[in-house]
Amino acid sequence: MKIFGCNDSRHVRPLWTAEEMGLDYELEMLPFPPRFFKKEYLDTNILGTVPYLKDGKVEMTESVAMCTYLCEQYGPSDLIVSPDEDDYADYLNWLAHSDATLTFPLTVYLRYALQEVGVADAAAEGYKRWFLARLRLLEKKLESREYLCSDRFTLADICVSYAIYLATSLNVNEALKPNITRWSEKLFNRDAFKRATSQRFIEES
Repeated sequence: MKIFGCNDSRHVRPLWTAEEMGLDYELEMLPFPPRFFKKEYLDTNILGTVPYLKDGKVEMTESVAMCTYLCEQYGPSDLIVSPDEDDYADYLNWLAHSDATLTFPLTVYLRYALQEVGVADAAAEGYKRWFLARLRLLEKKLESREYLCSDRFTLADICVSYAIYLATSLNVNEALKPNITRWSEKLFNRDAFKRATSQRFIEES
């Protein structure tokens, strides 16, 4: 199994999952964005995006789907919430929410605030406000919970907390509301998360 990523990209999700499960993998860290700075990567992934996972004949481009695949293919794993558990619907909703509602606006903010400065400043600030507004659901959910689902650490925590990790790496520190801070600090102190985020692309001088 091989995972391709860039510093602080969504590859953290499947890498963290693999580390929690004790899976063997090969990691290739690329410059960002790889479609510009390592054009031969397009021969591997025609979209030029990260993360990208190859496992035998399996090829995947979506980070949340990769996490689910790893658990179902190489489990069983308590990281998955099963259909017979009370929080199953919440679990599915958080998996989708993690990218569609939380990570997406941050990627737009990243592009126009850091990569194409001056092109769409209003859009960058607008998407940042969108992201911060959407955190209300997460902050409220965590009022009386240690984890998002089923009273245990699951893929929902991995996938949703990545958005907080990305926000702080972009200095969007307004995301660190009290309950979110308590929850994310606990998650980011896990050994598997530390291993997943310690592997970096270093540019040659």
